[in-house]
Amino acid sequence: MNDVTFADLGLGPNVLKAVEEAGYTTPTPIQLEAIPHILAGGDVTGIAQTGTGKTAAFVLPMIHRLARGRARARMPRCLILCPTRELAAQVAENFEKYGKHLKLTMALLIGGVSFKEQEGLLQRGVDVLIATPGRLMDQFERGKLLLMGVDYLIIDEADRMLDMGFIPDIEKIVSKIPAKRQTLLFSATFPTDIQRLAKTFQRDPVKIEVARPTDAAKTITQHVVHIPTNDAKAKRTALRRVIEACDVKNGIVFCNRKVEVDIVAASLQKHGHDAAAIHGDLPQAFRTEVMQRFRDGDLKLLVASDVAARGLDIPDVDHVFNYSPPPKDEDYVHRIGRTGRAGRTGKSFTVVSPSDEKSWGFVLKMIQQDVEEFMPEGLLEELENLPPEERSSRGGRSGGGRSGSSVSSSRARGRGERPERGRSRSKPIEDAPKADVDVAAAPAPAPADEAPKPERTEKPKRERAPKAAKVEKAEPADVAEQPEKAEKPARTERGSRGGRPPRDQKRKDDDPILAPAPERVKGFGDDVPAFLKR
Repeated sequence: MNDVTFADLGLGPNVLKAVEEAGYTTPTPIQLEAIPHILAGGDVTGIAQTGTGKTAAFVLPMIHRLARGRARARMPRCLILCPTRELAAQVAENFEKYGKHLKLTMALLIGGVSFKEQEGLLQRGVDVLIATPGRLMDQFERGKLLLMGVDYLIIDEADRMLDMGFIPDIEKIVSKIPAKRQTLLFSATFPTDIQRLAKTFQRDPVKIEVARPTDAAKTITQHVVHIPTNDAKAKRTALRRVIEACDVKNGIVFCNRKVEVDIVAASLQKHGHDAAAIHGDLPQAFRTEVMQRFRDGDLKLLVASDVAARGLDIPDVDHVFNYSPPPKDEDYVHRIGRTGRAGRTGKSFTVVSPSDEKSWGFVLKMIQQDVEEFMPEGLLEELENLPPEERSSRGGRSGGGRSGSSVSSSRARGRGERPERGRSRSKPIEDAPKADVDVAAAPAPAPADEAPKPERTEKPKRERAPKAAKVEKAEPADVAEQPEKAEKPARTERGSRGGRPPRDQKRKDDDPILAPAPERVKGFGDDVPAFLKR
């Protein structure tokens, strides 16, 4: 079977010429089995681990089939759906590379890229449209393209689509494509939901599975680095020492969270390593530039989230570093599969802290093989001698008042205190553990924020003082000139909910006509005139 060449698979001369110019002569197992079925027009479900040549397995026969026919305006003939922008761009590169001797047109619809140029191509008609589901639905709903002319549908990295929540979008897209079509579905794993998709979207597909998804490539030498602490600073230190102990031409560092990607990349740059970050929150133009630098050999270390773990074909990666074991154990195979591609050798290193042991156990259970222990010389001693403030994430093991504390840690404890909130300044040593945690969370801005507090409390006092002076000025004048008006504070009683009695009583006291009768009718005795009684 190793004697079979691409020419034996039935590909056209123009495609074979491009393959030969790319330096390939022998097809991989997935290509060997998939290409003849695709050329025959049947549906195919391809299950193969990353790095086995899945992209070329559908790109080569598609180019051959698209050589006959012509695209119409806004109606692509072949639609390829990819989960990420990077993977879509890579598929586009494959079409350009293998289709350069054929007059095929192609458009790429991905987020973060101007649509004007692609819109012009779609208006003239394209043979191949490569897109992410979100951008495709956006342009379809705007009326910029029509899907009733699609003869070939390819869903790449279907399990990744499932993980990213694209399945509802894909179902909506498929409902707008003609039922009479050829559908190809490629995936690294084949969970139940992907099996359901295959039954729904495909007609009598040929299932091709060339390797178990839990098998790591045999050309990859795997290592694990166990460290005794969960401290993030210690973990970054261990990662740097591992990288420095290896002869790294280029490598990918995988992190579980986007925020870790940024922090680890900054740490590597700070310590003199040529590194750059890439994850889904970064602008597309920046991600494209970083990936191109890495492919061209201008960037040594790519710090990435799992957005780069699937499908990216960078054949010359010789090292993969896992900052932590992945949360999903099957992603471990996809990550380390970035190295050791196409028969090349590669090495992988995974840093495991005490909190990572459970995840690492699942990985070992899945791959069912031993992983070699690795420990750079002097690393354990270095981790043990880390300054106290760098161990703060372990619940306050800071060494507070020990004589060996550094000057910087003492200053940090001083900054981390909260004396203004009812706490005595005379207890810095007792408060030291909490102070270290506060310093780790927000080191520098704290003193600046606390300093102006007395000024803010003095300001209202200056504003209240003039008001008090005004009242004192007004009182003597009012009392002297209008004694009756001195009772004006009684307005609060008038306006209160006390009712009319206080108001009536005031009128009787102030009005001479309504004054108490005994004082006004003196001398009449008991015969008080009627008009005075009113």
